[in-house]
Amino acid sequence: MKQFGTILKFELKGYLKNKVFVGITLFLVIAIAVAMFIPNIASLFKSEDGEADAADIPVMLVYAEDSELSALVKQYFDEAFSEYKVKVADGTVEEVKKQITSGSAECAFVMDGADSYTYYVNNLSMYDSNTEIANTVLQEVYRVTAMVQYGMTPEQADNIMSAQIESYTTTLGKDQMQNFFYTYIMIFALYMVILLYGQMVATNVATEKSSRAMEVLVTSAKPTSMMFGKVLASCLAGLIQLVAVFGSALVFYNINKSAWGDNMIIESIFNIPVTLFVYMLVFFILGFLMYAFMFGAIGSTASKLEDINTSVMPVTFLFIIAFIVVMASMASGNIDNTVMKVCSYVPFTSPMAMFTRICMSTVAPYEIAASIAILVGTTVGVGLIAAKIYRVGVLLYGTTPKIGSIIKTVWKA
Repeated sequence: MKQFGTILKFELKGYLKNKVFVGITLFLVIAIAVAMFIPNIASLFKSEDGEADAADIPVMLVYAEDSELSALVKQYFDEAFSEYKVKVADGTVEEVKKQITSGSAECAFVMDGADSYTYYVNNLSMYDSNTEIANTVLQEVYRVTAMVQYGMTPEQADNIMSAQIESYTTTLGKDQMQNFFYTYIMIFALYMVILLYGQMVATNVATEKSSRAMEVLVTSAKPTSMMFGKVLASCLAGLIQLVAVFGSALVFYNINKSAWGDNMIIESIFNIPVTLFVYMLVFFILGFLMYAFMFGAIGSTASKLEDINTSVMPVTFLFIIAFIVVMASMASGNIDNTVMKVCSYVPFTSPMAMFTRICMSTVAPYEIAASIAILVGTTVGVGLIAAKIYRVGVLLYGTTPKIGSIIKTVWKA
């Protein structure tokens, strides 16, 4: 235990003194601070002159030979196109076109009737959705004019068309949209941390081996203490970095909470329930440890530092496949598909798959317990096997060892 503590402190101190580690952490904290202060920063650049702001609002023209139709369309367009200053155009269609080409107006709807129009715009953006919005709005205009023609007053027609439908939604399980954003962030953070720190563990082990320092270390410390000390140190370093980044994000968000208003995405990210946060830590730590042990074992078998990228490729691909499966399921909205259910119990995919199902679906407690139990057992088993491979890997120099020879040597060890 003393050996383990010594190795853990030494390795953790190495991470915390690493200039790249500290630099990346500070950069992420500063970036998060800037992002959280964006609403307040943006408000500083807003013009205090209301007329100057109004001049920047694009103009949308409405033209029809029937003045009553023009006035009615403008009334509805004022509500539908809040980002435009809607005006009724005078003159002829040619004059309307000239206003658009000259830049005094951005676009125009020339009404041939209540159910027909021509949309004029100088440069049609690929994101222009004005016609889709107008089609919906003009359906109401057409119905109002039809009701008036059949004897209703404009007020009666407008009351009928503006009737509001009251609806209430009661979620008995999980609200996927509400939980989507912090689920996505956790999965992405796990993906980045495992690939980054797993690669660092493998590289550190291979560096020690190439410098022959490992031969001295394994004679003075147990392989289990060496492997668990290195992996747990990298795990603690990763957690410290994440706490620094997300902790600062939480602080800066609370400082600027009023400026963000009711932003659903930001609010859902920082209002993660305590239960889900605990599950996140459990799956995050276990998943990280399991993969870090695998990366460390592979690093000890590499003959040269240059072989690391090739050696860890199978483990990297395994993790990437798990990431893709989870992301595809989240995008489809079908979290409880057969593949995800199977992946929830496979230890190499369960840290992401089961956590995603817990956040965005209803999972029985015994399923969660079974998944965690399998993951804990696998992580401990992989750690012990990795320690044996680490012990054997000291003597493997020259040609890249084959998997069969490694298994055979470990079995005898």
